[in-house]
Amino acid sequence: MQVFKNLKIIGIDHGYGNIKTANTVTPTGVSVFDTEPTFDGNVLFYDGKYYRFGEGHKPFISDKTEDEDFYAATLLGIAKELSREKIYEADVHIAAGLPLTWVKNQRESFREYLMKNPDVAFRYKKNFYKIHIAGCSIYPQGYAAVIGKLGEMSGVNMLADIGNGTINIMYINNRKPVESKCWTEKLGVNQCMISVQNAVLDKFGARIDETIIENIIRYGKANIGKKYLDCITEQIRIYAEKVLDVLEKYEYNSELMRLYITGGGVSIMKNFAELDFENVVLIEDICAAAKGYETICLQSLRRDK
Repeated sequence: MQVFKNLKIIGIDHGYGNIKTANTVTPTGVSVFDTEPTFDGNVLFYDGKYYRFGEGHKPFISDKTEDEDFYAATLLGIAKELSREKIYEADVHIAAGLPLTWVKNQRESFREYLMKNPDVAFRYKKNFYKIHIAGCSIYPQGYAAVIGKLGEMSGVNMLADIGNGTINIMYINNRKPVESKCWTEKLGVNQCMISVQNAVLDKFGARIDETIIENIIRYGKANIGKKYLDCITEQIRIYAEKVLDVLEKYEYNSELMRLYITGGGVSIMKNFAELDFENVVLIEDICAAAKGYETICLQSLRRDK
């Protein structure tokens, strides 16, 4: 969270896998109840309904304004950041993002969606919040994650933001983003998860929990039988090869440019891809985009004061 005058600037990265703020990460999967859930946890009460976050991921949708899930997740992110400072009433400026190629067409509708209730009251973990949404800024999500590294981006650079739902690719040449060279591909980490689960089911007739797959992606191992581990590892490597094929489709050449990788797919590329890591920069901070949104927003508000 950044502060400008009386405004609390809160960056929120609305991922299909996780909702990230500058300091918190919560799985995006949400269940909605009319009555209070039995167990405590990431439960938000808003507009007469209870939203429990943290179980699984949200299915991919091309328009994040289609339902209330991302709005409720926004309130959750605000509450989690404010609660760190024991603040329960505040004027908030939301700093958020969209995939690179969606920004132009969806910026205003997403902004209106996030600001639809200028004054909103809700409860999170037994604490009541009274928030005034004073403003909202929408930025390209991959670019925000590398804003702190622009100073080193001389020459030609490719940015690959590998999220749960999509891969966003952008060229940044001599520290400036190239708007004509931005692409979005629906080949996010969730596609890897689906391929792994299908392979295990087809080969062994067993269903595998995503938690096991996530552990293998992050650490290269899990407490499971070798035949399952080998099958899962093979599918993750195949996915990593597909990602490299996408990058090469957009003319990635390790000898001519530096590659910056961010997003939830960083661990896959780090542990399973055949890359020339001497010319690759891994942004392993999963909260990098949310922090970047806050940085860009603060700079903008200071210029406009």
